[in-house]
Amino acid sequence: MAVRGTPSWLGDQNAATALRLLLDHGPLSRNGIGEHSGLSRPTAAQMIARLEDKGLIEPVGEESIGRGPRAALYGVRNDLAYGVAINIDQEGVRSALVDLAGTGHEVAHKAASGMPAERSAARDVAGAVLDACEVAGVELAAVRHILVGVPSSVDPRSDELSSVQAMPGWSRKSIRHQLEQALGCEVRVDNDVNLAAVAERAGGGFAPDGTFALLWVGYGLGLAVDVGGTVLHGASGGAGEIGNLPVPRGVLDEETDAVDLEGLLGASALDRIGRETGWAGDAFARTLAGESLPESVLEVYAPRLAQSVIPVLGVIDPEVVVFGGPVGRAGGSRLAELTRRHLRDHTRWNPTVRVSGVGGDAVLAGARSSLSVRLREALVDRAAGTTVEADASRTLAARLRGIG
Repeated sequence: MAVRGTPSWLGDQNAATALRLLLDHGPLSRNGIGEHSGLSRPTAAQMIARLEDKGLIEPVGEESIGRGPRAALYGVRNDLAYGVAINIDQEGVRSALVDLAGTGHEVAHKAASGMPAERSAARDVAGAVLDACEVAGVELAAVRHILVGVPSSVDPRSDELSSVQAMPGWSRKSIRHQLEQALGCEVRVDNDVNLAAVAERAGGGFAPDGTFALLWVGYGLGLAVDVGGTVLHGASGGAGEIGNLPVPRGVLDEETDAVDLEGLLGASALDRIGRETGWAGDAFARTLAGESLPESVLEVYAPRLAQSVIPVLGVIDPEVVVFGGPVGRAGGSRLAELTRRHLRDHTRWNPTVRVSGVGGDAVLAGARSSLSVRLREALVDRAAGTTVEADASRTLAARLRGIG
């Protein structure tokens, strides 16, 4: 690592600047690097040479600059490092490869019913990485970063999960440490709804400094709050665990036996409402299959959902409340409208309420988006000389297939 202020250090900083430009704008010539950076042509040439020496870029074509010779175009190598985004929940495991080019690699899916009886965090994650690499046709040795979304809060201080109910065989203790020890590469574990909020922000539609709350309605109830592009995690990682709040008594027309908001709105509650309103069959399973909630269910469900939104409005007062998760999607714009109307008529708040605009697996989409940023940061650090490539013997490829 070069000493700060020395010519070698300055050369590394210039190289990092050039790499950022290539990541932002795509392939550029030496002249293009100079124009975008404001540095001289000789300096731009040195920046390109330094990145080539580090093995971070390669010639990818030529551009015409008039009648003179064609200038070489340089681009960032896409095969230097990959990440794997993973979403683990009650339904199973979904994973996808992430690269610097933002390629939409196919998602690998393993249903919970088809997974081995002897599960563990290491086995689940290792299997997901193997599946993602096989589907994408990428060697395991190139994987450097793994991001796992789980239906649990993650305490950054103790590295502990709040719940493993949806993940048989998982240990709550030292989750990141145990995964990194087993797999030999960087692993991050995050709450699934927090990752879904990352995807929501990436999808646009929010002011850069705006605040929105994503209420995830599925097996249980979760919340993520995004303030100006930053998702709040809380001191113990428990920000958004709204399902644990007690049900406010005397505010609903009908008596309920639910102790907390998750009991009021979760899968079992939806099934009960479905039976009571004549929506035959397993109501929650039908939402997982993509069916919309009928009006009879919505009229009962919306006031209850509004009760879960009120604490959020009282504490955060976001501009927008977004409904996500299988029940949020199944309720659609009608559920959003009924909930907004209840809030307007019974409280002082009247926020914008809408359904998530993220299609498909929002948790996996958020993990992919976060990993894209991490891959970029790691490569810029290499250009700046602040990190070195890990010993291949310690990478995931050397250990993964041995996890039984």
